[in-house]
Amino acid sequence: MKFVMVVMLYLSIDSGVDSSQEVMKNLTMNFNKALDVCKKELDLPDSINADFYNFWKPDYEVTNRLTGCAIMCLSTKLELFDPDGKLHHGNAKEFAMKHGADDSMAQQLVDIVHKCENDIPNNEDPCLKVLDIAKCFKTEVHKLNWAPDMELMMGEVLAEV
Repeated sequence: MKFVMVVMLYLSIDSGVDSSQEVMKNLTMNFNKALDVCKKELDLPDSINADFYNFWKPDYEVTNRLTGCAIMCLSTKLELFDPDGKLHHGNAKEFAMKHGADDSMAQQLVDIVHKCENDIPNNEDPCLKVLDIAKCFKTEVHKLNWAPDMELMMGEVLAEV
């Protein structure tokens, strides 16, 4: 199975950086809502929370295999994969649009994940493969300047608590 942090997908480039960052924030927040369920199902340690908290920070590198397992679980719960473990383009695009992306941005995010799936070296460990896809996705989203503002995102997380 492949990761689809996108899947937390977001707006089109010409709709502006601020709008794209807002969409990415919404996608990330909604993607992470099922994290506790996956942590319980897979008996994952609380230590992976730091990877999710810091994921979008440009200088933070996620290396924990268990974080890849959590991302794979989340993506599966959101039906972002087809039965073969490949990104389900239609579901991923729909997920992005449901959380604020327009058609163009949603398609671009799906394309990024698909490119990452194809570009990373094959890895027999599905959790590590998903982690590599997530890291590739993060890099590409940062190149577009679409990564969500961490301060705003954490403010909303705290407001929900």
